[in-house]
Amino acid sequence: MSDSPTSVEAPQIVAPDGLPLEPERLLDLYWYMLLNRRLEERLVNLYRQGKVVGGVYRSLGQEAESVGTAYALEPRDWVSPLIRNLGSILVKGAEPVDILEQYMAKGTGPSKGKDLNIHFGDLSKGFIGPVSMLGDMIPVMSGVALANRMQGEDRVCLVYIGDGGFSTGASHEGWNFICAQRLPVILVAEDNCYAYSTPTERQMGNRNMVDRAVGYGCAGVQVDGNDVLQCWHAAREAVALARAGGGPTLIEVKTYRRKGHAEHDDQRYVSKEELETWEGRDPVARYEQWLLAQEVVDRQQLEQIDARVKQKLDAAVDEAEKAPLPEPRTALDDVWSTPRWPHASPNYHDFTKEVVE
Repeated sequence: MSDSPTSVEAPQIVAPDGLPLEPERLLDLYWYMLLNRRLEERLVNLYRQGKVVGGVYRSLGQEAESVGTAYALEPRDWVSPLIRNLGSILVKGAEPVDILEQYMAKGTGPSKGKDLNIHFGDLSKGFIGPVSMLGDMIPVMSGVALANRMQGEDRVCLVYIGDGGFSTGASHEGWNFICAQRLPVILVAEDNCYAYSTPTERQMGNRNMVDRAVGYGCAGVQVDGNDVLQCWHAAREAVALARAGGGPTLIEVKTYRRKGHAEHDDQRYVSKEELETWEGRDPVARYEQWLLAQEVVDRQQLEQIDARVKQKLDAAVDEAEKAPLPEPRTALDDVWSTPRWPHASPNYHDFTKEVVE
């Protein structure tokens, strides 16, 4: 169960009359949010032990928007996450052990030690790995959506961008093209209040990113990003619109990044009072309270779910820690393609042998 402080009264979960989803699906949302949070807590512990290569980028306080929006998709649809959208790829079927081995640069991980955090994709599960250049995945997803249309495939694309990334040229060019072509793409624009250490209001003139929808000529909606049901409902409506040929939707989620840019960032630019306010709006704790109030679960059932998450992560951490690091001879595997004609570059295998030796 959530262990976030609730000293500040949190806004209530906003849901349609009655239960918007079947009880088991409501619990799915809780499972994925809790798995997201607990997995990142394990990653922080491993990072502090020196077992993680590179940084850890927490989504603490943002779990609801990643899980809720991705949960509105169908298995055939595409997701392109950013580094804080761990929840979205868990929904799409990524396994915790894959995430752990990727962060630990293990030879058995998704990228076999050649990249880190969630910079990997799995086309069989419907998610495309992000690149470090913020904003660039929007034009990439425009190409994916256009290709799907040309091939007659009924697929919707979901892509994420932060408030800082939405100020880049690539994001504008990509989203403008998507809107001009009326492609079935949903853009989740995350206002988590900071672009690294720069407050949102100091790096963009209009305080609400959803206002840009008018200029782009697309549908736009703003939701509470700490309310998983609002996020799910907005994404479900956007998916239905896109699938019906109604074009793209810009969903702005108002949320908060409760940790620094990464574990090395001590957040000295954030006041204690600001953090306490947003801790009181914790998305996991709010959803727990709603589930209890609606009698979907009781406290004992929540504790059982937490125990199942712990059991799953215990096994995943054990497997990841035992996994081998990549062998030096595999350094060029999946980087260069094997030449298919005699005059093409040095012989791949000879070159690999030379580098290793």
